[in-house]
Amino acid sequence: METRIDRLGSVREDKLRQLKQLIADSENIVFLGGAGVSTESGIPDFRSGTGIYNTDSGVKYRPIDIIAHDFFMEHPEDFFDFYKRKLIYPDARPNKAHKALVRLERQGKLKAIITQNIDNLHQEAGSKCVIELHGSVFRNYCMECGKKYDLEYVVAQEGVPHCEKCGGIVRPDIVLYEENLNHKDVDDAIKAVKKCDLLIIAGTSLTVYPAATFAQFLKHDRIVIINKSSTYMDLKALLTIHDNVGDVLDNCVPKRVSRAKAATKSKAKTKTSTKAKTTAAGKTAAAKTKTSAKSASKTVKSTPASKSKTETKVKVAAKPKTAKEPAKKPAKSKS
Repeated sequence: METRIDRLGSVREDKLRQLKQLIADSENIVFLGGAGVSTESGIPDFRSGTGIYNTDSGVKYRPIDIIAHDFFMEHPEDFFDFYKRKLIYPDARPNKAHKALVRLERQGKLKAIITQNIDNLHQEAGSKCVIELHGSVFRNYCMECGKKYDLEYVVAQEGVPHCEKCGGIVRPDIVLYEENLNHKDVDDAIKAVKKCDLLIIAGTSLTVYPAATFAQFLKHDRIVIINKSSTYMDLKALLTIHDNVGDVLDNCVPKRVSRAKAATKSKAKTKTSTKAKTTAAGKTAAAKTKTSAKSASKTVKSTPASKSKTETKVKVAAKPKTAKEPAKKPAKSKS
């Protein structure tokens, strides 16, 4: 819920300036987002007054019960009826929040988006570093043979969609209540949070686990909360803004990097690259010189001995043999 202090223009502007500065001073930003990121694209959230959990499900069951594993297995017809009406929005398009995050990623500052949404809007906007904790409605698979299907196939089927190959039920690749999250996705999210120098949490009430606990892995307090309603992290965060996620991010993320900054970054990268190349070349040259010197040393040491031995052999071979002369017989005296 928006607080009275957030409605004061000067306070709001001060907070936006603070966020701009935090973004400018950070080089490894991680964004953790929930349903509130996509509400401006026409997709309702879950827990607000007009959210999915507080509206008529159209069936005799509560929405929160329908999107559970056991319910899906026992009542697939009711599940898909609700699913197609309330959880699929194929015509939704990325809003200002998604586009601002794309800019932040292209500027080299945003290293990961951890999303609890299943709408694929981050990828559609152009983001590359997206970790989908709860899966995506755009991926579907047969529960029997594993054959994959797109969203169009599921939407086109009446009632429960079945596999055209084996007849098994085709279910969306999303995480329902009572199901485990993908361990790799959770591990990747935690690793990203541990390395970040700024964590922006937006559009989530922080009541769904384990995402609600990710902030505990930080070794600093550089946390920004952007959400219309309060969360348990509001007083622990460095900055809290109760406002629309799209408006805040669009205002605070630069539309473009200034030429001076871009040139400085490019120069720094070039300098680092040149230094690395020079160091590598120096090491290679030193290694070659050392090898050459070692080889020369071996040659110098071995040559004299080899040469001396050869010359001795030649001299011995060239020495003329002295023939023994026959002893002369004494001349006979003439008598």
